[in-house]
Formats: sequence, structure tokens, C-alpha cells
Amino acid sequence: MISLTKIRELDISAGSHMTRPLHISAASGLVCVGSTAYVVADDELHLGVFSIATPEPGRLIPLFDGVLPDMNVERKRQKPDLEALALVPPFPDFPHGGLLALGSGSRPNRGRGALLSLDGRGAICGPVHELDMSAILGPLSDVFVELNIEGAIVFGEELHLFQRGNKRQADNAIIHYPLSRVLDAMRSAHSDPVAPIAIKRLDLGVIEGVPFCFTDAAALPNGDMVFCAVAEDTEDAYRDGPCIGAAIGILDKGGNLLSLDRLDRPYKVEGINARLDEDRLDLLLVTDADDPAVPAVLLSASITQ
Repeated sequence: MISLTKIRELDISAGSHMTRPLHISAASGLVCVGSTAYVVADDELHLGVFSIATPEPGRLIPLFDGVLPDMNVERKRQKPDLEALALVPPFPDFPHGGLLALGSGSRPNRGRGALLSLDGRGAICGPVHELDMSAILGPLSDVFVELNIEGAIVFGEELHLFQRGNKRQADNAIIHYPLSRVLDAMRSAHSDPVAPIAIKRLDLGVIEGVPFCFTDAAALPNGDMVFCAVAEDTEDAYRDGPCIGAAIGILDKGGNLLSLDRLDRPYKVEGINARLDEDRLDLLLVTDADDPAVPAVLLSASITQ
């Protein structure tokens, strides 16, 4: 089993929030640049910015206009469900790359995304570019019974999206796209659909009758991919359920499963960042507490390869 160490809670400064608790509770995607952790949460309209090195409260950067309801049921119905966050390399108009945040696509109102530019130090700069994911989600509606995008990574010229299954539809998959076409399509008000160039389905096994399903992924320099997965006892992409177990897996560049190791505690880990240090894989993970009163946490772990 993989041992976890708690680094910090994802608390935020008082100036960032008005009526909700002063923390992120439903962390769902993670990218680390230097000592800064960027986090999306599936029940927020903001990007969280936190220090890995110090416990000072984080801050929120608005991604979309508007305000979500405080009541949990209505908030869940209206949220954009941002589940994936990816680091994008430099491309035209983004000389230092950027951050790509994507909704899950699990409901009609969950098909928005956001693109943010980074400066040379890895800090957010410039305006937020709101994205329309319909050009890529449309073709997927014929492929998956219940679409639920939970992770995204960039490999060279490709964008890989990670489809999360559930207890009824254990349909985990890696969906491959040409990165430049996806970025162009999502930034355009009128774009033709962009079909995936490949789809790789995977069986991640079960625990107590509940399948492990993707919750996020990160790219490694050697072309492999590391992912986090949870066994959440729910039968659809909308309702939450108890987390029976959690695991970290490694895939080769072809999407073949190399390893899957359970975590020592059943945290519902939904965001992962990975750094390869010789034969040691250092991981950072963020959690979704499924309770707005409970702060999400940043965890660390290591795997010796």
C-alpha cells in the first residue's frame, strides 16, 4: 500500500469568499508549478492558488461570471463541474504556456472550460478565456452512455482526456485528441465537431464489488502516465457515494496498465501531480471531501520504481 502524508488543508483567505466556508472542499484537479499548487474544485467558479511550501491561506481566481447558490442541492445542479486541470505548453499568444480547466460534460451545463496564460515564473497573467467544450463533447455522446471527464494531460501534440466510469457503467477510457485542433475549436464561437483520434478503454479492477475509476492523471517525462482512481459506491455520474478505496496506477505510453497500488487510507483523491526523481516518483494529491464543511487536503506520497 502507498502511505500518505498530509501537507495542508486547502483553506482560503477571507477576501476570496463571501458566504461559503473559507476553504475549498471539493478539489478535483491539480497542477503544480514550482512551489505553487493550482486547484480546480467541482463546486466552484474559481481556480484555487495555494503554496506547497507554506501554510498561508490560498486565494481564488474567478473563471466564470456569476455566483453559485449556497444551498448544496441547488449548487450541485448549477455548478460547471470543473474536474480536470492540465498544463499546456507554449503556443501562439501563450508564450509561456497556460492552464486548461475543463468541465466533466456529465450534464448539459457542465460543458464549459477556461484557459489561463502563465508568465515566465509560472504565475497566472492576463485575462481568463472562457471555452465552449461542445465541439469535443458532441462526438463523445455517441461513444459513452454516461460521459464524465475527470482528468486531462498534454503529451506532445496530443491532449488526453480521462473518462471516469461508475458502478453501473465501469467505462474508464483515455480519449486522444490533436491538441491544437481542440484549443482552436474551444476558443471559437462556431466550430465543427472534433472527433477523437483514438480511444483506449481500461479495466482497473474492483474492490468489494465497486470498480476503481479514473479521477485524474499526470504525464511523466518518459511517456508513461500516472493516475489516481477511486472506488466510489455510486451508479451514475451525478450522485456521490461512499469511497470504498483509492489507488495510484501507472500506464505506459500506449495506455497499458503497468501497476495499481492502493492507498493506505480511502481518501477520495481527485487531483494528482507527479515528479520523477531518478527511481522515485513523488506525488501530490488533493481530495474531495463530499462535504462543504470539510476542507479538501493536499497530500504527498512516493513510489519507488
